[in-house]
Amino acid sequence: MRLLIFGLGYSAKVIAARLAPRGWRVAATTRDGRDGTIAFDDAERVRFEAGAATHILSSVPPGEAGDPVLAAYGDALGVAALAYLSSTGVYGDAGGAWVDESAPIRGRRANRNEADAAWLARGARVFRLPGIYGPGRSPLDRVAAGEAHRTGIAGQVFSRIHVEDLAEGVAKGLDAPPGAYNLADDHPCAQDEVVAFAARLLGLDPPPVVPLEALSPAARAFHAENRRVANGRAKRLLGWQPRYADYRLGLRALNATTSPVIASTAPAPASTDQR
Repeated sequence: MRLLIFGLGYSAKVIAARLAPRGWRVAATTRDGRDGTIAFDDAERVRFEAGAATHILSSVPPGEAGDPVLAAYGDALGVAALAYLSSTGVYGDAGGAWVDESAPIRGRRANRNEADAAWLARGARVFRLPGIYGPGRSPLDRVAAGEAHRTGIAGQVFSRIHVEDLAEGVAKGLDAPPGAYNLADDHPCAQDEVVAFAARLLGLDPPPVVPLEALSPAARAFHAENRRVANGRAKRLLGWQPRYADYRLGLRALNATTSPVIASTAPAPASTDQR
């Protein structure tokens, strides 16, 4: 089996590491071709790998001009089985209600909605992802670095996924029937609850409450949405079960393998709807 990954980012690296020991040959692109990858603009090499691939996975988010992979290489995807890492942000605000793959697409970012629809139209397996956390990129890292905060917003709920569970879901879904699959854990909850638990694990006081109006415009837009993401379709059709069914299991596992000097490490990127 030959997999071409467009965009070897945080999640895609874990997916590649999951597949390689199972006999997969994995090639991947990055913007500049670093670390033995293929430069995205190296059209000759990319098209060769696309033609040889049995499976193609894109983790590249859309830009203002649309999906860059489809724009540059849409005609080269051939007969490979397609997969795409999308976002549960396509559902928009649900007022805290549960959303499954049949929910209307009304996210606040039109380009993200359009990219999701474009990959579905090509017969891809579209994996819709909530907030992603894992080693080096979790509430533990942000609390330890003094970058976490609480909002104090009552009744606001989010879903999340451990990156290892994400990788296993994608691995099981590469040959699944085309369509959308939510990959999320079983316990949507308030972000404040997760941050406070991370602080307790580290033996630290809970981070301060920062009023919504004091946050950046992007953060305010993120907190304007409220939904619970249902994962039943992935469980039924992929035979997938999250190992870290809630954030407590995931954060405890991360804390058990994290150095006690985590507070001295560099700040980690925010764990929102990023791939």
